[in-house]
Amino acid sequence: MSTVTDGNSQNTKKLRFTLISAFFNFVKNSLDPKITNPCDNPALRKLFRAGKFTQFKILEKDAVDEIIFRTSNQRNRLMLELMARSGMRVGEVLKLRPMDIDDRKAIIRDPKSGKEAEVVFLPQKVADRLRTYIREKGINPDARIFPLTYAAARLIVKKAGNLVDIHVRPHDLRRHAATYASRSGTPLEIVSKVLLRHSNLSTTQRYLGKISDAEAMRWIDNLHG
Repeated sequence: MSTVTDGNSQNTKKLRFTLISAFFNFVKNSLDPKITNPCDNPALRKLFRAGKFTQFKILEKDAVDEIIFRTSNQRNRLMLELMARSGMRVGEVLKLRPMDIDDRKAIIRDPKSGKEAEVVFLPQKVADRLRTYIREKGINPDARIFPLTYAAARLIVKKAGNLVDIHVRPHDLRRHAATYASRSGTPLEIVSKVLLRHSNLSTTQRYLGKISDAEAMRWIDNLHG
């Protein structure tokens, strides 16, 4: 087992160990009660336990604002804003079409959740700039607004981060949207169900950055004067 999983992450090793253990349990319960599950071993369970959770990188608001404001290309800036202001995934941004825009709502077709569609709510200024861009570029209703590859989109985000000497990935902007909303007082349920469109709160909580002592004291002062 160690040889087969050599080079894999600890979480991958844990998953494979769990699958093998489940297989032996199935054989024991269904075919041969006398068989011994080799995974029922404390040493092996310790060896193949899940790795420690790594906290996601959280970008500060000032840094994200500067990244966006220093991006002069209109198309690129809109893509950054849709991820950082509306919490959209990069794949959702790339699939967006004019026909999917309804005032301040963007309809996500065939979303990651498996639903038929989801709704993303856009800040007024972002919605206005997006409509202006579509009109000025003469983009057809059923054409992609941002006809780029994933690699090209990731490079745009990376170069934007380089403007302020920060390594940025597309999903960092989505996490920023969640963390900023949460720390601005938005209820966690709204952040989860509306902004991130998660099916459960536990997934959302993984997105949120740790609270520093200074920030904790600031919130206490705001609450109690």
